[in-house]
Amino acid sequence: MNYDNRLPSVLREALSSRPLNRLSNVRPSYIEAAVLVPLVVENEEHKVLFTKRSQNVVHHKGQMSFPGGSRDDGDTSMEETALRETFEEIGVPASDIEILGKLDYALTVTSNFVIHPFVGIVPFPYDFIISVAEVESIVNIPLGVFHPENIKNRRQVIQIEGGTYAGPAYEYEGDIIWGATARIMENLMDIIGHKLTLPVLEK
Repeated sequence: MNYDNRLPSVLREALSSRPLNRLSNVRPSYIEAAVLVPLVVENEEHKVLFTKRSQNVVHHKGQMSFPGGSRDDGDTSMEETALRETFEEIGVPASDIEILGKLDYALTVTSNFVIHPFVGIVPFPYDFIISVAEVESIVNIPLGVFHPENIKNRRQVIQIEGGTYAGPAYEYEGDIIWGATARIMENLMDIIGHKLTLPVLEK
C-alpha cells in the first residue's frame, strides 16, 4: 500500500513554514479566485480529488480542475471562497474539510484569473452532491502520479484544444491535467514530495 499517515502533519508544517510566492506580474484586470486541492484516502492510498468541468461553464470547459471559483462580494477571505465553491460544486461543507495550508498563487493564461490554492483533507468515501451545471464528474488520482521523480509526467509539450501547450502536464488513465491545475500540483509536490513515502511510476 502507498499510504503514509504523516501526510497531514508534514504538509501542515511545510506550508506554514515557507513564504508564499505572491507573484509580481498580477495586473489589475486579473480576477481573484480560490480553489481547494482536496486530498482523500482511498483504499489506503493518498489521492487528489479533481473535478472534470462540464461543457456548460464559461471558462475551461471539460478540463480537469479543482473545486473553486471567483470571489464573491460576501466572502470574507479567499479561504472562504474556496470552501464555499467546494460546497456549491461537490456538496462538501466547510465543517467536513480540514484545511492544511495555502500554496503559491497561480495564474491562468487565457482567462485572467489569479488563483489562491488551499490544500485540505476531505473524508472518503463521501456522499458527494455534484452540481451538474459546473461539474461533469469527480476523478480521484493517486498522489504518487505527481511525484517529483516521475520525470515522464513533468514538463511536457502537449497538443491540446487545438494548440500547443508547454509546461507541466500529467496524464492518468486518459485524463490530462495541465495549465494552472498542473502548476498547482507541481508546486504542492515540490514542497512535500521528497518528505513522504510515495511511489515513483516506471519511466
